[in-house]
Amino acid sequence: MARKSIEQRLAELETKKKTLKARLGKQERTRDTRRKVLLGALVLHRLENANDPEFTRRLSDWLRRELPDFLTREADKDLFADLIGVKSEGQNNPS
Repeated sequence: MARKSIEQRLAELETKKKTLKARLGKQERTRDTRRKVLLGALVLHRLENANDPEFTRRLSDWLRRELPDFLTREADKDLFADLIGVKSEGQNNPS
């Protein structure tokens, strides 16, 4: 059985490196998404179940102030219409 050349071994290692980097990137994106979902769940939980009305009011005010500029897509703004205090396109009254 012939031994692989150094070039072949390097090519295999490069392929393995690319595969591992892709896997690492996927893990990082998954972790980032999970963090965002959990943080969002905490914020929504505090808005709905907070025992501190002052904190809830300040959090609501902050969201109404910050979300409209943060959200760029109309569909995203529609998702948060209840938090930012605007009517979405689908909520307009018919004439």
